[in-house]
Amino acid sequence: MDSRPAPTAPAPAEPAPSYDVLGIPISVTTLEAAAQSLRFWANDRQGRYIGVREVPSLMAMRDDPVLTRIARGAAMNLPDGMPLVWIGRSRGLPVTRSCGPDLMEKMLSEAPQDGLRHFLYGGKPGVAERVAEVFRARAPGARIVGTYCPPFRPLTAEEDAEVIRLIRESGADIVWVGLSSPKQDIWMAEHVAALPATLIGVGAAFDFHAGTVRRAPRWMQRAGLEWLHRLISEPRRLWRRYLILAPRFVWLILRNAGAKA
Repeated sequence: MDSRPAPTAPAPAEPAPSYDVLGIPISVTTLEAAAQSLRFWANDRQGRYIGVREVPSLMAMRDDPVLTRIARGAAMNLPDGMPLVWIGRSRGLPVTRSCGPDLMEKMLSEAPQDGLRHFLYGGKPGVAERVAEVFRARAPGARIVGTYCPPFRPLTAEEDAEVIRLIRESGADIVWVGLSSPKQDIWMAEHVAALPATLIGVGAAFDFHAGTVRRAPRWMQRAGLEWLHRLISEPRRLWRRYLILAPRFVWLILRNAGAKA
């Protein structure tokens, strides 16, 4: 019999309401509300997935019809990037930044209290295991029930079936998916029907918590400048994301605003 405690506070059974940003639904939520939804959903053992959206990933989802359908099929698309939060607030909505690393830290740090079981999928070799060590030391009793680092190639059918078996047999309530976007979004959409858990694509959160990539200072996060810190840290990998996709986003938002004026 499952001995986990029931959620300690009421939580919504339905997905959070959303607002449209360039055709992608962004959830009207806060970090605490998102965490409470995760706790509530753990009781039904249904598969669902959550996207964590900042400007470049939103643009990638918008530009591809397949990815747009994936984004629209998510139980939530959390507002990771501050521009998405500012757009929501400009419409009078009670939205705050709910980014992947912060949600992951909150849920894993509180794991001993809520009894949820967590599986870490993704990251470079050894990174998921390091994240598990960090949170077990930080929150003794945290139920991290498995890790898996996929190779940098498509899995064979046999390997994929083994991953599904590992996650199902672990009893995980939440699967943290640490791949780049949109790769993680595609993986979640392809596997959600086979996994009775909530899948969350958190990108670089694994590297941040393992200490292999340094996160921006808090003041930069609050000012909406975390993207600049990441660009300076990894210019060769991220230049297109922040110097092409982000300006296009601003132009499209301004064009849409002008058309509605």
